[in-house]
Amino acid sequence: MINPKLPAILFGGDYNPDQWPEGTWQEDMRLLKLAGVNMVTVPVFSWAKLQPAEDQYDFEWLDRVLDLLAENGIYACLATSTAAQPAWMSLKYPEVMPVDVYGRKRNHGKRVNFCPNSRAYREFSSRLARKLAERYKDHPALLYWRVANEYGTYCYCDNCAKAFREWLKERCGTIEELNRRWNLSFWGHTVYSWEEITVPSELNDDNKWYQPKALDYMRFMTDSTIECFLGEYRAIKEVTPHLMVTTNISGYIKKLDQFKWAQYVDIVSWDNYPRPEHRMSVVALKHDLMRGLKNGQPYILAEQTPSSQNWQPYNILKRPGVMRLLSYQALARGADTVMFFQMRQSKAGVEKLHGALISHAGHEHTRVFKECARLGAELRNIGARFLDSRIQAKAAIMFDWDNWWAVELCSGPSRDLDYFDQVEKYYHALWKLNIATDIIQPNADLSKYDLVIAPLLYMTKPGTAKNIENYVRGGGTFVTSFFSGIVDENDHVILGGYPGELKDVLGIWVEEIDGLLPDMKNGIVMNQPLGELNGTYACGLICDLLHLRGAEALAVYETDFYAGRPCLTSNQFGKGTAYYVATDPEQQFVDQFVKYLCELRGLKPPLDVPGGVEVTQRHKGDQEFIFVLNHDRAEAEIDLGCKKYLDLISGKEKQGRIRLPGLDVLILEEVQRAFGSNYVTRS
Repeated sequence: MINPKLPAILFGGDYNPDQWPEGTWQEDMRLLKLAGVNMVTVPVFSWAKLQPAEDQYDFEWLDRVLDLLAENGIYACLATSTAAQPAWMSLKYPEVMPVDVYGRKRNHGKRVNFCPNSRAYREFSSRLARKLAERYKDHPALLYWRVANEYGTYCYCDNCAKAFREWLKERCGTIEELNRRWNLSFWGHTVYSWEEITVPSELNDDNKWYQPKALDYMRFMTDSTIECFLGEYRAIKEVTPHLMVTTNISGYIKKLDQFKWAQYVDIVSWDNYPRPEHRMSVVALKHDLMRGLKNGQPYILAEQTPSSQNWQPYNILKRPGVMRLLSYQALARGADTVMFFQMRQSKAGVEKLHGALISHAGHEHTRVFKECARLGAELRNIGARFLDSRIQAKAAIMFDWDNWWAVELCSGPSRDLDYFDQVEKYYHALWKLNIATDIIQPNADLSKYDLVIAPLLYMTKPGTAKNIENYVRGGGTFVTSFFSGIVDENDHVILGGYPGELKDVLGIWVEEIDGLLPDMKNGIVMNQPLGELNGTYACGLICDLLHLRGAEALAVYETDFYAGRPCLTSNQFGKGTAYYVATDPEQQFVDQFVKYLCELRGLKPPLDVPGGVEVTQRHKGDQEFIFVLNHDRAEAEIDLGCKKYLDLISGKEKQGRIRLPGLDVLILEEVQRAFGSNYVTRS
């Protein structure tokens, strides 16, 4: 639980009172309480107001804000404000300003617009964090801390170049080892001193041509940014060791290795801004990924919009019911909070059209406010019933940032290779079946899973292949796909035939990789039915030409000079089975293949429901909570069977066949267990 002070689901979001005259604050309190808000995040972007000059601090206005929150029974996540440094700092200490990939030094402005290796930035940000902690450590409103906001700036300045060289010295030890890891004999790039190393920018065009170097720079930027965070984290923890400290991850999560970040935050926190074209499985995958960063621990949904966004190409409103549904989806997948950006809509600036609880109209008589207030009332009634509960999954998908970066840095076999899309294709199949799925690292303990899928496992780092072999040998079912097992952690091709160290467990070797043109297609012809998987399916993008080394061909290519060659294989390895999908199939193939594997391993959802209905289950001791979310606009019929449930949202009992309206939600607990906890129904 985030803090035992408040045994309830945190409901609220970013609040920026310093953007408004103090006369507005009392009205804000009335509206926040009316909506059921119990927590706000302040002050996210207020460094310039907190520190108007290098030797001057002003906390009195923040004192009044926090006192007002406490008086009104609203808690605060205290943000350190360090995502946007004051203009005086950028002017006096120009090293703070980052240099972009084209070698251009940025001017002051925007946000998250600083060099993560700037000594001045690190010193000033840590100092501010400590002063905030010392001043507010005993304030009754303080619940937990947020450092900065949506880290993710890459910098290519001279300071970063120096720090990169030091990072490489520590990582490689000797210049000879660096030459080996980067294979610098290629194109005659051998270096003989650390000073000869440059950053991989567009100035020399090697940010995409020299992949081992670019890959290491991405790792270095993650480590550099973590050091920025840790300066503030340590300062806060020295003063308030009992409070949680986090930072919110941007909804676009590629830039920084979040599995590595999770080692340093007390709780994961992220911002959910799905695009209109995203299917719900994409949103669910990101939630499950956030839950997986700290081995299944609950996380914070720090931001979402109550309705409109302003920074996407087309900013469609959330239709009635969608905000509520997405909020419950977060809770269903492991979040313990529902929070928004923002509480009051900005009157100017780049986010003036971004939605808010309190719109420009300034009152409670709006559709969005009423929907938020309804949700707030529901969450208040639910209380702490499922807080700190866990999802228990028997299926897992491997996900790795190094692999993501390396795949998309690779010059071939296709520019259209998209690692996240490949992962989501297999995840979507599990999501449709409502099979609980963990998102795990390649070196994770696999023993608790019946099914592990590793789409596009291009990079096999030390220990990965052995981990997979031990899992399959012990009886596990493993699936990987085309272009896997190609390189090691330094992006060196593993010689001896693809898929490298995975050849034995898969029982195959790949001779060639055909990167198809966008309009080219092939077909997958099943040799025999596997459940519903039968007949011929379309495929494209990549076609691996492979040979069997003990594996069985379950399907073959339909056309081209490799017609009749295997494209889906299975290999018995010890007590388990490893499958290889040698091409990029249409979604129907993946759906039916994954369904077959789940049936084979006895993986079932908590409830059998119609398509378009999402079901998850959270566990807390002997309590089980089933979330049922109808993503369709049409009513769905749900069969609850003979068990009697209590719906925690409505407080009503449910049994047998029921009808769930479109975009509606249930949270079900067996009546016997619910009443065993002194829960009272509401009529």
